[in-house]
Amino acid sequence: MRWLATICLNGLALLLIDLIVPGFRIVGIGPAVLAAFVLGLVNTFVRPVLLFLTLPLTVITLGLFIFVINAVTFTITAWLVPGFHVYSFGGAFWGALLTSVAGWVINILFKN
Repeated sequence: MRWLATICLNGLALLLIDLIVPGFRIVGIGPAVLAAFVLGLVNTFVRPVLLFLTLPLTVITLGLFIFVINAVTFTITAWLVPGFHVYSFGGAFWGALLTSVAGWVINILFKN
């Protein structure tokens, strides 16, 4: 049951970040919660594959390319969720970065 609360809080975090970052848009609370769920799935299944395929580039950039991978997973989520739109790479980059920070804080708060 804790995972459901985490997904809902991540959805609310996405709505708050939507107010801050101009490069993406979420239409309502439903798409925000669905986007949080799909983003979790994309980060679980697609992100490791992307990290493996771009490992040499990640090593060359001393790990900074992971920020690009996060933006790509954010954009993939926007492709899959109706009502969640990413308009620019900057929007995907900053949205993914702030969503990661918000998810990190939420996980710390719900940690036993």
